[in-house]
Amino acid sequence: MKILVTGGAGFIGSAMVRYLLNQTAHEVINVDKLTYAANLDNLKSVDQSPRYQLVKEEICQEDVMRELFLQQVPDAVIHLAAESHVDRSIDGPRVFLETNILGTYSLLNAARCLCQTHPEKQAAFRFLHVSTDEVYGSLGADGYFTEQTAYAPNSPYSASKASSDLLVRAWHHTFGLPTLISNCSNNYGPYQFPEKLIPVMILNALQGKPLPVYGAGENIRDWLYVEDHVHGLYRILCDGIPGETYNIGGNSEKKNLDLVKDLCGVLDQLLPDSPHCPHEHLITFVKDRPGHDARYAVDASKIQRELNWSPSVSFEEGLLRTVQWYLSHRDWWQAVLDRGHRQDQRLGTATS
Repeated sequence: MKILVTGGAGFIGSAMVRYLLNQTAHEVINVDKLTYAANLDNLKSVDQSPRYQLVKEEICQEDVMRELFLQQVPDAVIHLAAESHVDRSIDGPRVFLETNILGTYSLLNAARCLCQTHPEKQAAFRFLHVSTDEVYGSLGADGYFTEQTAYAPNSPYSASKASSDLLVRAWHHTFGLPTLISNCSNNYGPYQFPEKLIPVMILNALQGKPLPVYGAGENIRDWLYVEDHVHGLYRILCDGIPGETYNIGGNSEKKNLDLVKDLCGVLDQLLPDSPHCPHEHLITFVKDRPGHDARYAVDASKIQRELNWSPSVSFEEGLLRTVQWYLSHRDWWQAVLDRGHRQDQRLGTATS
Protein backbone atom coordinates (compact mmCIF):
# COMPACT_ATOMS: atom_id res chain seq x y z
CA MET A 1 0.00 0.00 0.00
CA LYS A 2 1.18 3.50 -0.81
CA ILE A 3 0.40 5.95 2.02
CA LEU A 4 0.66 9.73 1.65
CA VAL A 5 1.45 11.40 4.99
CA THR A 6 1.11 15.16 5.28
CA GLY A 7 3.30 16.94 7.81
CA GLY A 8 5.61 13.95 8.04
CA ALA A 9 8.60 16.00 9.22
CA GLY A 10 6.78 17.27 12.30
CA PHE A 11 6.55 15.70 15.74
CA ILE A 12 3.61 13.29 15.30
CA GLY A 13 4.09 13.09 11.55
CA SER A 14 7.68 11.90 11.79
CA ALA A 15 6.67 9.32 14.40
CA MET A 16 4.03 8.12 11.93
CA VAL A 17 6.54 7.91 9.07
CA ARG A 18 9.08 6.06 11.21
CA TYR A 19 6.40 3.61 12.31
CA LEU A 20 5.22 2.92 8.75
CA LEU A 21 8.74 2.36 7.44
CA ASN A 22 9.99 0.35 10.43
CA GLN A 23 6.91 -1.71 11.27
CA THR A 24 5.13 -2.20 7.93
CA ALA A 25 5.98 -2.82 4.27
CA HIS A 26 4.10 0.23 2.96
CA GLU A 27 5.50 2.93 0.70
CA VAL A 28 5.43 6.39 2.27
CA ILE A 29 5.15 9.76 0.55
CA ASN A 30 5.86 12.58 3.00
CA VAL A 31 4.31 15.88 1.90
CA ASP A 32 5.66 18.69 4.05
CA LYS A 33 6.17 22.42 3.56
CA LEU A 34 9.03 22.27 6.09
CA THR A 35 7.86 25.14 8.28
CA TYR A 36 9.59 26.18 11.52
CA ALA A 37 8.29 23.12 13.44
CA ALA A 38 9.35 20.59 10.79
CA ASN A 39 12.73 18.92 11.16
CA LEU A 40 14.24 16.50 8.68
CA ASP A 41 16.58 15.31 11.43
CA ASN A 42 13.50 13.53 12.83
CA LEU A 43 13.66 11.18 9.85
CA LYS A 44 17.39 10.46 9.59
CA SER A 45 16.87 6.86 10.68
CA VAL A 46 14.52 6.10 7.77
CA ASP A 47 15.04 8.69 5.02
CA GLN A 48 17.30 6.39 2.99
CA SER A 49 14.62 3.73 2.72
CA PRO A 50 13.72 2.88 -0.91
CA ARG A 51 10.08 3.00 0.24
CA TYR A 52 10.32 6.65 1.35
CA GLN A 53 9.85 9.82 -0.67
CA LEU A 54 9.85 13.45 0.48
CA VAL A 55 7.77 15.99 -1.43
CA LYS A 56 8.30 19.57 -0.30
CA GLU A 57 5.01 21.29 -1.13
CA GLU A 58 2.35 23.50 0.44
CA ILE A 59 -0.92 21.63 1.01
CA CYS A 60 -2.95 24.81 0.39
CA GLN A 61 -1.94 24.76 -3.28
CA GLU A 62 -4.97 22.96 -4.64
CA ASP A 63 -3.67 22.46 -8.19
CA VAL A 64 -0.36 21.11 -6.92
CA MET A 65 -2.06 18.67 -4.55
CA ARG A 66 -4.43 17.43 -7.23
CA GLU A 67 -1.54 16.85 -9.63
CA LEU A 68 0.46 15.10 -6.89
CA PHE A 69 -2.41 12.75 -6.03
CA LEU A 70 -3.00 11.88 -9.68
CA GLN A 71 0.70 11.30 -10.24
CA GLN A 72 1.35 9.21 -7.13
CA VAL A 73 -2.06 7.49 -6.84
CA PRO A 74 -1.87 6.84 -3.09
CA ASP A 75 -4.03 4.15 -1.51
CA ALA A 76 -4.48 6.17 1.68
CA VAL A 77 -3.83 9.58 3.21
CA ILE A 78 -2.90 10.33 6.81
CA HIS A 79 -3.40 14.06 7.16
CA LEU A 80 -1.23 15.43 9.96
CA ALA A 81 -0.03 18.74 8.52
CA ALA A 82 -1.32 21.54 10.74
CA GLU A 83 -0.46 24.65 12.66
CA SER A 84 -0.90 23.37 16.20
CA HIS A 85 0.40 25.74 18.88
CA VAL A 86 -2.43 27.47 20.75
CA ASP A 87 -0.30 30.44 21.84
CA ARG A 88 0.76 31.12 18.24
CA SER A 89 -2.87 30.95 17.13
CA ILE A 90 -3.72 33.75 19.57
CA ASP A 91 -0.98 36.00 18.18
CA GLY A 92 -1.55 35.15 14.50
CA PRO A 93 -4.77 33.29 13.69
CA ARG A 94 -4.68 33.72 9.91
CA VAL A 95 -2.05 31.08 9.14
CA PHE A 96 -4.06 28.60 11.24
CA LEU A 97 -7.14 29.25 9.12
CA GLU A 98 -5.16 28.93 5.92
CA THR A 99 -3.27 25.74 6.76
CA ASN A 100 -5.80 23.90 8.88
CA ILE A 101 -8.96 24.78 6.96
CA LEU A 102 -7.95 25.63 3.39
CA GLY A 103 -5.17 23.04 3.43
CA THR A 104 -7.61 20.33 4.45
CA TYR A 105 -10.07 21.51 1.78
CA SER A 106 -7.32 21.28 -0.84
CA LEU A 107 -6.43 17.72 0.17
CA LEU A 108 -10.06 16.60 0.26
CA ASN A 109 -10.58 17.87 -3.27
CA ALA A 110 -7.40 16.19 -4.46
CA ALA A 111 -8.55 12.90 -2.91
CA ARG A 112 -11.99 13.28 -4.46
CA CYS A 113 -10.43 13.91 -7.87
CA LEU A 114 -8.27 10.81 -7.44
CA CYS A 115 -11.29 8.65 -6.65
CA GLN A 116 -13.20 10.08 -9.61
CA THR A 117 -10.27 9.37 -11.92
CA HIS A 118 -9.74 5.88 -10.49
CA PRO A 119 -13.23 4.77 -9.39
CA GLU A 120 -12.00 1.23 -8.89
CA LYS A 121 -9.86 2.50 -5.98
CA GLN A 122 -12.57 4.37 -4.06
CA ALA A 123 -13.91 1.45 -2.00
CA ALA A 124 -10.49 0.68 -0.52
CA PHE A 125 -9.19 4.27 -0.38
CA ARG A 126 -8.95 5.93 3.04
CA PHE A 127 -8.49 9.57 4.08
CA LEU A 128 -7.59 9.77 7.79
CA HIS A 129 -7.84 13.28 9.21
CA VAL A 130 -5.93 13.66 12.49
CA SER A 131 -7.47 16.19 14.84
CA THR A 132 -7.51 17.16 18.50
CA ASP A 133 -9.68 16.84 21.60
CA GLU A 134 -9.54 20.64 21.88
CA VAL A 135 -12.40 20.90 19.38
CA TYR A 136 -14.73 19.82 22.18
CA GLY A 137 -13.96 22.82 24.38
CA SER A 138 -13.49 22.63 28.12
CA LEU A 139 -14.70 20.10 30.68
CA GLY A 140 -15.62 20.70 34.30
CA ALA A 141 -14.37 18.53 37.13
CA ASP A 142 -16.26 15.47 35.88
CA GLY A 143 -17.02 13.72 32.62
CA TYR A 144 -15.13 12.85 29.44
CA PHE A 145 -15.11 13.81 25.78
CA THR A 146 -16.78 11.17 23.63
CA GLU A 147 -17.28 11.01 19.89
CA GLN A 148 -20.78 12.43 20.48
CA THR A 149 -19.62 15.48 22.45
CA ALA A 150 -20.72 18.71 20.77
CA TYR A 151 -17.97 20.90 19.38
CA ALA A 152 -17.25 24.06 21.38
CA PRO A 153 -13.74 25.28 20.44
CA ASN A 154 -12.37 28.17 22.49
CA SER A 155 -9.13 29.13 20.73
CA PRO A 156 -8.32 30.10 17.14
CA TYR A 157 -6.36 26.84 16.88
CA SER A 158 -9.18 24.60 18.07
CA ALA A 159 -11.71 26.53 15.98
CA SER A 160 -9.62 25.94 12.87
CA LYS A 161 -9.36 22.21 13.65
CA ALA A 162 -13.09 21.97 14.34
CA SER A 163 -13.73 23.58 10.96
CA SER A 164 -11.47 21.11 9.20
CA ASP A 165 -13.17 18.19 10.97
CA LEU A 166 -16.53 19.37 9.66
CA LEU A 167 -15.18 19.67 6.13
CA VAL A 168 -13.97 16.07 6.29
CA ARG A 169 -17.38 14.98 7.53
CA ALA A 170 -19.09 16.89 4.73
CA TRP A 171 -16.87 15.39 2.00
CA HIS A 172 -17.83 11.94 3.23
CA HIS A 173 -21.56 12.54 3.41
CA THR A 174 -21.85 14.70 0.29
CA PHE A 175 -19.27 13.19 -2.05
CA GLY A 176 -18.88 9.68 -0.64
CA LEU A 177 -15.18 10.11 0.10
CA PRO A 178 -14.06 7.32 2.51
CA THR A 179 -12.89 9.53 5.36
CA LEU A 180 -12.01 8.85 8.99
CA ILE A 181 -11.46 11.34 11.82
CA SER A 182 -9.40 10.92 14.97
CA ASN A 183 -9.40 13.31 17.93
CA CYS A 184 -6.45 12.81 20.25
CA SER A 185 -5.37 14.12 23.63
CA ASN A 186 -2.06 15.92 24.33
CA ASN A 187 0.89 14.12 22.78
CA TYR A 188 4.40 13.99 24.20
CA GLY A 189 7.60 12.09 23.53
CA PRO A 190 10.89 12.30 21.60
CA TYR A 191 11.37 14.83 18.79
CA GLN A 192 8.70 17.26 20.05
CA PHE A 193 9.44 20.85 19.01
CA PRO A 194 10.58 22.84 22.06
CA GLU A 195 7.67 25.23 22.29
CA LYS A 196 5.27 22.67 23.81
CA LEU A 197 4.98 22.21 27.57
CA ILE A 198 7.13 19.15 28.29
CA PRO A 199 10.16 19.98 26.08
CA VAL A 200 10.05 23.61 27.25
CA MET A 201 10.28 22.46 30.84
CA ILE A 202 13.05 19.94 30.15
CA LEU A 203 15.27 22.34 28.24
CA ASN A 204 14.68 25.25 30.61
CA ALA A 205 15.50 23.03 33.58
CA LEU A 206 18.73 21.83 31.98
CA GLN A 207 19.78 25.45 31.54
CA GLY A 208 18.67 26.56 35.01
CA LYS A 209 15.99 28.83 33.56
CA PRO A 210 12.54 29.44 35.11
CA LEU A 211 9.88 26.82 34.46
CA PRO A 212 6.89 28.97 33.48
CA VAL A 213 3.55 27.56 34.67
CA TYR A 214 0.46 29.38 33.40
CA GLY A 215 -1.89 30.71 36.08
CA ALA A 216 -1.99 28.47 39.14
CA GLY A 217 -1.15 25.34 37.14
CA GLU A 218 -4.60 23.86 37.79
CA ASN A 219 -5.47 23.18 34.14
CA ILE A 220 -5.79 19.45 33.46
CA ARG A 221 -4.75 17.58 30.33
CA ASP A 222 -4.86 13.93 29.28
CA TRP A 223 -1.39 12.84 28.12
CA LEU A 224 -0.76 10.37 25.29
CA TYR A 225 2.67 8.99 24.40
CA VAL A 226 3.30 9.69 20.72
CA GLU A 227 4.17 6.11 19.79
CA ASP A 228 0.88 4.91 21.27
CA HIS A 229 -0.87 7.58 19.21
CA VAL A 230 0.60 6.49 15.88
CA HIS A 231 -0.22 2.86 16.64
CA GLY A 232 -3.81 3.97 17.17
CA LEU A 233 -3.83 5.93 13.93
CA TYR A 234 -2.61 2.94 11.99
CA ARG A 235 -5.31 0.79 13.53
CA ILE A 236 -7.95 3.35 12.50
CA LEU A 237 -6.54 3.54 8.98
CA CYS A 238 -6.59 -0.23 8.54
CA ASP A 239 -9.77 -1.20 10.37
CA GLY A 240 -11.83 1.94 11.00
CA ILE A 241 -15.23 2.40 9.38
CA PRO A 242 -15.43 5.25 6.84
CA GLY A 243 -17.48 8.16 8.14
CA GLU A 244 -16.65 7.36 11.77
CA THR A 245 -14.75 9.36 14.38
CA TYR A 246 -12.43 7.76 16.93
CA ASN A 247 -11.10 9.43 20.08
CA ILE A 248 -7.57 8.49 21.11
CA GLY A 249 -6.64 9.20 24.73
CA GLY A 250 -3.86 8.27 27.11
CA ASN A 251 -5.91 7.70 30.27
CA SER A 252 -3.40 9.96 32.04
CA GLU A 253 -4.97 13.13 33.41
CA LYS A 254 -2.54 15.53 35.05
CA LYS A 255 -2.72 19.05 36.39
CA ASN A 256 -0.07 21.13 34.64
CA LEU A 257 1.63 21.92 37.94
CA ASP A 258 1.71 18.27 38.97
CA LEU A 259 3.16 17.31 35.60
CA VAL A 260 5.96 19.85 35.96
CA LYS A 261 6.69 18.62 39.48
CA ASP A 262 6.80 15.02 38.20
CA LEU A 263 9.19 16.08 35.47
CA CYS A 264 11.41 17.85 38.01
CA GLY A 265 11.49 14.65 40.05
CA VAL A 266 12.67 12.66 37.02
CA LEU A 267 15.40 15.21 36.35
CA ASP A 268 16.50 15.08 39.99
CA GLN A 269 16.72 11.30 39.70
CA LEU A 270 18.66 11.29 36.43
CA LEU A 271 20.86 14.32 37.21
CA PRO A 272 21.53 14.17 40.96
CA ASP A 273 24.70 16.27 40.61
CA SER A 274 23.04 19.08 38.68
CA PRO A 275 23.58 22.53 40.22
CA HIS A 276 19.85 23.13 39.65
CA CYS A 277 18.66 20.32 41.97
CA PRO A 278 16.02 20.21 43.21
CA HIS A 279 14.63 21.39 39.88
CA GLU A 280 11.24 22.17 41.42
CA HIS A 281 12.79 25.40 42.76
CA LEU A 282 12.80 26.68 39.17
CA ILE A 283 8.98 26.65 38.90
CA THR A 284 7.64 30.16 38.26
CA PHE A 285 3.98 31.12 37.89
CA VAL A 286 3.19 33.45 34.98
CA LYS A 287 0.11 35.18 33.60
CA ASP A 288 -2.42 32.67 32.33
CA ARG A 289 -3.22 32.13 28.66
CA PRO A 290 -6.39 33.95 27.48
CA GLY A 291 -9.33 31.53 27.31
CA HIS A 292 -7.31 28.71 28.83
CA ASP A 293 -9.52 25.58 28.85
CA ALA A 294 -9.82 24.10 32.33
CA ARG A 295 -9.77 20.37 31.61
CA TYR A 296 -9.54 17.87 28.79
CA ALA A 297 -10.23 14.16 29.31
CA VAL A 298 -10.87 11.64 26.57
CA ASP A 299 -13.09 8.57 26.62
CA ALA A 300 -11.24 6.18 24.30
CA SER A 301 -13.56 3.23 24.88
CA LYS A 302 -14.81 3.19 21.28
CA ILE A 303 -11.41 2.58 19.70
CA GLN A 304 -10.61 0.05 22.41
CA ARG A 305 -13.89 -1.79 21.92
CA GLU A 306 -14.10 -1.68 18.13
CA LEU A 307 -10.44 -1.67 17.05
CA ASN A 308 -8.77 -3.34 20.05
CA TRP A 309 -6.44 -0.40 20.75
CA SER A 310 -5.45 0.96 24.14
CA PRO A 311 -2.39 2.91 25.30
CA SER A 312 0.52 0.66 26.26
CA VAL A 313 2.88 3.24 27.78
CA SER A 314 2.03 4.62 31.22
CA PHE A 315 2.58 8.31 31.82
CA GLU A 316 5.39 7.57 34.29
CA GLU A 317 7.22 5.37 31.79
CA GLY A 318 6.58 7.75 28.91
CA LEU A 319 7.85 10.76 30.85
CA LEU A 320 11.01 8.90 31.85
CA ARG A 321 11.63 7.84 28.23
CA THR A 322 11.05 11.40 27.05
CA VAL A 323 13.41 13.02 29.54
CA GLN A 324 16.08 10.40 28.82
CA TRP A 325 15.73 11.07 25.08
CA TYR A 326 16.26 14.83 25.46
CA LEU A 327 19.24 14.23 27.76
CA SER A 328 20.88 11.95 25.19
CA HIS A 329 20.00 14.02 22.12
CA ARG A 330 21.42 17.42 22.95
CA ASP A 331 22.63 17.77 19.36
CA TRP A 332 19.01 17.58 18.13
CA TRP A 333 17.55 20.27 20.38
CA GLN A 334 20.65 22.45 20.34
CA ALA A 335 20.37 22.61 16.55
CA VAL A 336 16.75 23.78 16.92
CA LEU A 337 17.83 26.52 19.33
CA ASP A 338 20.73 27.47 17.06
CA ARG A 339 18.29 28.01 14.20
CA GLY A 340 16.78 30.86 16.20
CA HIS A 341 13.99 29.34 18.27
CA ARG A 342 13.67 31.35 21.48
CA GLN A 343 12.24 29.59 24.49
CA ASP A 344 12.15 32.78 26.52
CA GLN A 345 9.74 34.46 24.09
CA ARG A 346 6.23 34.45 25.55
CA LEU A 347 3.49 34.00 22.97
CA GLY A 348 -0.27 34.14 23.20
CA THR A 349 -0.80 36.97 25.67
CA ALA A 350 -3.35 38.72 23.39
CA THR A 351 -1.79 42.07 24.26
CA SER A 352 -0.96 43.10 20.71
